[in-house]
Amino acid sequence: MSGEEVKRQLEVLPDWQLVRGALSRTFRFADYCETIAFVNAIVHMIHSEDHHPDLCVGYDRCEVSFSTHSAGGITDNDFICAAKTDAIHAHRYGSAAA
Repeated sequence: MSGEEVKRQLEVLPDWQLVRGALSRTFRFADYCETIAFVNAIVHMIHSEDHHPDLCVGYDRCEVSFSTHSAGGITDNDFICAAKTDAIHAHRYGSAAA
């Protein structure tokens, strides 16, 4: 995707940002158990999409970063998986906002 296309897509997913060439968002949680429960919840979607993000997991947070290494940047699939990640978070925690 061009820079302009990424910018337009980020308007649709305002909680995500471009960080080091990847589509990234940090989700925050009450504790480690909630953090790991979220990771486990998105694993099923990630695996079925065959599109595996980088995850940085801490006690009360998980940073999810999507990029398509084979394409050398951001693709539609990164935004699709980001939107699905937001939907899983909203379903479990009642809000798309972290």
